[in-house]
Amino acid sequence: MTTMTETSARFREFKMPDVGEGLTEAEILKWFVQPGDTVTDGQVVCEVETAKAAVELPIPFDGVVHELRFPEGTTVDVGQVIIAIDVAPGSGDAPAPAADAPVQEPAAEPEAEAEPKGRTPVLVGYGVAESSTKRRPRKGAAAAPEAAAVAAAVQAELNGHGAPAAPTPAPAVPVQGGRPLAKPPVRKLAKDLGIDLATVVPTGKDGIITREDVHAAAAPAASGAPAAVVPPVASAPAVAEAPAVVSDSARETRIPVKGVRKAIAQAMVGSAFTAPHVTEFVTVDVTRTMKLVAELKEDKDMAGVRVNPLLIIAKALLVAIKRNPEVNAAWDEANQEIVQKHYVNLGIAAATPRGLIVPNIKDAHDKTLPQLAEALGELVATARDGKTSPAAMAGGTVTITNVGVFGVDTGTPILNPGESAILAVGAIKLQPWVHKGKVKPRQVTTLALSFDHRLVDGELGSKVLADVAAILEQPKRLITWA
Repeated sequence: MTTMTETSARFREFKMPDVGEGLTEAEILKWFVQPGDTVTDGQVVCEVETAKAAVELPIPFDGVVHELRFPEGTTVDVGQVIIAIDVAPGSGDAPAPAADAPVQEPAAEPEAEAEPKGRTPVLVGYGVAESSTKRRPRKGAAAAPEAAAVAAAVQAELNGHGAPAAPTPAPAVPVQGGRPLAKPPVRKLAKDLGIDLATVVPTGKDGIITREDVHAAAAPAASGAPAAVVPPVASAPAVAEAPAVVSDSARETRIPVKGVRKAIAQAMVGSAFTAPHVTEFVTVDVTRTMKLVAELKEDKDMAGVRVNPLLIIAKALLVAIKRNPEVNAAWDEANQEIVQKHYVNLGIAAATPRGLIVPNIKDAHDKTLPQLAEALGELVATARDGKTSPAAMAGGTVTITNVGVFGVDTGTPILNPGESAILAVGAIKLQPWVHKGKVKPRQVTTLALSFDHRLVDGELGSKVLADVAAILEQPKRLITWA
């Protein structure tokens, strides 16, 4: 997708890009520049949060910031212009108009700016509608004063000012292929809320119905009050404030679910009700593993990398997968196939201020212990800084979640969507344990392995969990079984 456009020889616009795997929107978390600031090619101008991660966006050209189109906290659709850059400051050209400002139509339109013959802009999932060869009307044309007057009249009536105006018919809802224009997620939202899209007034670009339009239509219905129809005003700014926290009273606080948290919720619900989960548990003496961790911390070959129990557990799981490769698979619902993976992208669940994310170490099965330690350290540091990229979270095959860091003994983890198994590691505690016929204090932990029963039967799952436990009890098996 092209992320920049030219409004004149002097001004260039930068659009919200698709920063990962078909995402449709992103929230602007922070602007690093303001109007008047000088920027250079490759300079990061803002940080955005998608449904997968927080990502920094660099500008692809030099110039001076002319305008920020959206404030922090606004969710912006992919393809919308978010910033305008003056690439020739001081040239004396007229200022570039904002995206929604009224524009005078020129006497003659350049042929290059005309819409392609017989085509109109379409949404994904809709066919191409036939039309006559003409240029799409610009926003803020002659209809703007009339729309503004209607909006002002309705607002005055709602506020109790002036005499009630005669009912104004709602504008026609643009349709394509016999249906109002709306993206699939918006269409699903309307269905869930019981809203007929044909009755919703669109405010989005090209007459597209947005989430806000659906919620606005649903609000009066929920309260039983008649809806006040306010047609879109072409000259109104496209900026919509989205408060991070909405407090209804002193007794409760409502937090909008969006970005990473929204994606997590949807993924976990989908996973829980799609893959038949089975969880098995084993409690194991990891005293020897803890001794190995202490020794590795003093080993010069491990200098400069972080050594902890998670490192040995990760290596143990990789060895167990090597011994039981059938567990490393995925279910292909469309083709009704089990897809065996001959590589392991090892996911590590990480708690961040924006929610739980699961970046993965690519080709973890090929890494030596020092390489695995280095990769784990980089993964955790990046996640804590909120800089994990969407690519780092894609393509995982098996995951480890360490609930022990919170003092929790064990749990029943939910599979990361598309994966076959997830290993939960509980807290390592000094407990009485029968060792060599005597009760002694030993370092003990509980492991829990959840797996997709379509892919992994009880025997295979038990073998994998037993192998991990055996390695942690006798770490020398990392050598004899590798």
